[in-house]
Amino acid sequence: MNIVFMGTPEFAAVSLQALADSGHRVVAAFTQPDKPVGRKKVLTAPPVKQLAQQLGIPVYQPASVKKAETIELLASLQPDLIAVVAYGKILPQQVIDLPPLGCINVHGSLLPKYRGAAPIQWSVINGEKTTGVTTMYMDAGLDTGDMIYTDTVEIGGDETSGQLYQRLAKVGADLLLKTLTGIADGTAPRQKQDDGQSTYAPMLDKQIAELDFSLTAQQVHDHIRGLNPWPVAHTFFDGKKLKVFSSRVISGAAGTAAGQLTADGTLQVACGDGGVVALTDVLLEGSKRMSAEQFLQGHGAKCRRGLQLGRKMGE
Repeated sequence: MNIVFMGTPEFAAVSLQALADSGHRVVAAFTQPDKPVGRKKVLTAPPVKQLAQQLGIPVYQPASVKKAETIELLASLQPDLIAVVAYGKILPQQVIDLPPLGCINVHGSLLPKYRGAAPIQWSVINGEKTTGVTTMYMDAGLDTGDMIYTDTVEIGGDETSGQLYQRLAKVGADLLLKTLTGIADGTAPRQKQDDGQSTYAPMLDKQIAELDFSLTAQQVHDHIRGLNPWPVAHTFFDGKKLKVFSSRVISGAAGTAAGQLTADGTLQVACGDGGVVALTDVLLEGSKRMSAEQFLQGHGAKCRRGLQLGRKMGE
């Protein structure tokens, strides 16, 4: 079958590589336009474009998939099926109706839970023990199409969303291949989603990053895991932003108010349930990323029991 692939980040590139390795005929790759990256704003091609060029697959980067010229281009490619993996754009009904075998999407959650742009991150933030990947037939809604296959994975207690992202990318690639085989031989199931069980996973932004120590220690820990590698959780130490990349929950009672250090010479912070979370990998504004031990070598004298982390009153 002729396949048009649509995807943008590394998560999608893993699926594109799997398609190429398994001998599927990918006639084109659609991805988002190149974007400025990093402090120097270097114009950078998305991972799918980079891989497609290496594989010799024609690449298209339309600013909109809703314009007539883009739809005409897609029609001219005569795809039997369109495979969509983290493309980042909502397809119009004209595109969904184009391929005779349908538009297939790989989504990083067990639908109908965590529909939306950031299912992997929110599953970690919310402390889920399991998640997975779903393939589905796309419709005009946001991740509301009929499901085909699912694959469930356990989430490690200290696993970051970045680590889970890498694992689910491989799971998703394998599930896409299974889905294509099922569609080709007519054995692929089709199951409607239970909309009453749906939850939403909106795109992350930097506003969510500031830590709230009034939550439980486990919730703070999950928040830190879920925001690594982006946008990275943070608090404030001595008036400076302190990014927190990892943590662990400490057993025992805090003995101090939420947001305060529980002992001298540590980065152990009291939380709203009386529990304690230890910040283990941090970056203080104007400095470099380091372990808690390294941080305490330079700032240990300020780390006294009762020191309040977070914004000062009025900030």
